[in-house]
Amino acid sequence: MLTLSNLSPNPGSRKQRKRIGRGPGTGQGKTAGRGHKGFKARSGSGIKPGFEGGQMPLQRRLPKRGFSNPFKVQYVVVNVRDLDRFEAGSRVDRQALLEAGLIAAKDLHIKILGDGDLGKPLTIAVEKVSAAARQKIEDAKGTIEAAE
Repeated sequence: MLTLSNLSPNPGSRKQRKRIGRGPGTGQGKTAGRGHKGFKARSGSGIKPGFEGGQMPLQRRLPKRGFSNPFKVQYVVVNVRDLDRFEAGSRVDRQALLEAGLIAAKDLHIKILGDGDLGKPLTIAVEKVSAAARQKIEDAKGTIEAAE
């Protein structure tokens, strides 16, 4: 009878790991498969990614161009058509857009763009609003506030 106490895997289905450096009888003793001396035999060593045997590596041979501005402000865009899913008269801010799945938690700045139509009044509180989006929100009797 098969019980939890006598369960075992099928013969040959589980392979034991190779135990390296455990004596001469194993065939992997002494140098433990690392050969004799040399860089790759040392502890903590090993060829790093991008190493080309002493030749000047590709990432150093290619010219560097451009500039990455560390102070660049990136906006995630939400279109006016996406705001139509909110109830009339509701406040649309970061939390509301996050709960609706229109932005991610890591997104820092939000900008509303004017693609689509809005048929209900909403109170919008985000960092930036384009001129076309502002016109469509105000045409729908909505208001725009500065984000906190």
